[in-house]
Amino acid sequence: MTLTRRATLMALGAAGTTQAQAQVNAEAWPSRPVRIIVPAPGGAGTADTLARIFAQELEKRLTHRVLVENRGGANGNIGAVAGARAAPDGYTILWSWAGTLATNPALYRTLPFDPVRDFEPVILVGNVPNLLVVNRQLGPRNLAEFTAFARANPGAISFGSTGNGSSMHLAGELFRALTGAEMTHVPYTGPAGASTDLLSGRIQAMFNLVTGAAPQVRSGEVVPIAILSDRRAGQLPEVPTTAELGMPELVFGTWFALMLPKGAEPALVARLNTLANEVLVEPVAKARLEAAGMDVLGGTPERLAVHLREEIARHSVLVQASGAQID
Repeated sequence: MTLTRRATLMALGAAGTTQAQAQVNAEAWPSRPVRIIVPAPGGAGTADTLARIFAQELEKRLTHRVLVENRGGANGNIGAVAGARAAPDGYTILWSWAGTLATNPALYRTLPFDPVRDFEPVILVGNVPNLLVVNRQLGPRNLAEFTAFARANPGAISFGSTGNGSSMHLAGELFRALTGAEMTHVPYTGPAGASTDLLSGRIQAMFNLVTGAAPQVRSGEVVPIAILSDRRAGQLPEVPTTAELGMPELVFGTWFALMLPKGAEPALVARLNTLANEVLVEPVAKARLEAAGMDVLGGTPERLAVHLREEIARHSVLVQASGAQID
């Protein structure tokens, strides 16, 4: 046997041993509590609510606690940085979403993390779609009527959001780009102020998250125009989607994903992905997430990787068109 062949066999053997050990480590995980970083304040909000439901359901499948750690601030950047800088051993998981991972790279001139370079994608958990709702006195009762009204009355419609670059803002920008309608964006510091002004007629429309709009729709305070999705929302199954109504490109929402720090072993990523998929298909867990407004998805790490790159590109176009920028 030549020295070259012997060295090659030894290298292959070492690689096989390393892979086998990584598999053993992944199967033994976790041996202590696991923390999920949520880049949002605790106690309220769609992101925190969904993360806590998921953590509770994941914990049922493990031998140790799954703890939620809220690290809010800077549109999710603070929590994302904490997740990126953690040890890649599976004991710190980032629960994040479209705004932080896809919008912020275009919204901020400098970003303290890279959503592609600094993380290992695990799973696309689900999506909370935006819902176009309008003031009852405006007139339109469906998507065709609203689109026609917006086009025929440039500047007559003001739509509220929770701030520049928010999901509600970019959903409105997408509508403007697809229809050519001229509308005025009015940013608020939170959804409550925008919702109050929508009911009073100071603004005429909102591209609200379905979780925030559902109570007003059920009470009859606002008119639901369409869910910006290709799937109907569990909270409002009677409201048609934009895909059904002939505008399949008008799809927007806040999707949620699990990420591990860069360098996590593939075997560990695969194990966490398997466990997460089990949570998402288990009837009770799935029902809890759907009741909280999520359209449950799931799938492979590769699916999330492709989705993330596509969404970064799509959000970049919308942010540039809006002119929004945070220094």
